[in-house]
Amino acid sequence: QVQLVESGGGLVQAGGSLRLSCAASGCTFSSYAMGWFRQAPGKERETVAAVAVMWWTGSRTYYADSVKGRFTTSRDDAKNTVYLQMSSLKPEDTAVYYCAARGSPTWSTDPSSYHYWGQGTQVTVSS
Repeated sequence: QVQLVESGGGLVQAGGSLRLSCAASGCTFSSYAMGWFRQAPGKERETVAAVAVMWWTGSRTYYADSVKGRFTTSRDDAKNTVYLQMSSLKPEDTAVYYCAARGSPTWSTDPSSYHYWGQGTQVTVSS
């Protein structure tokens, strides 16, 4: 059974930083592209970032325009973990953040193409 467990969320002031982690178990982690998504109250789920498998020679990462230059995603296949480093946080970054695993080497911005999801972690940015 595949499990994804996010951690690292919390309350931070605007301009601050947080690092989210997503630990996977029950799957061959290195074979899965991974995505980060967020959902704020009353808003649709947004694709924030994604990373392909390590051996993929095409586009390895994706970032939404709203986070480009501020967020960085990376993966450590030895630890079965994907990270989302968030810097220069803004109040509009406040949301529940989810990681998800896609049974493909390549990333996608379509949440429905991801097969497994974590439970989410709350990120709150105060002004």
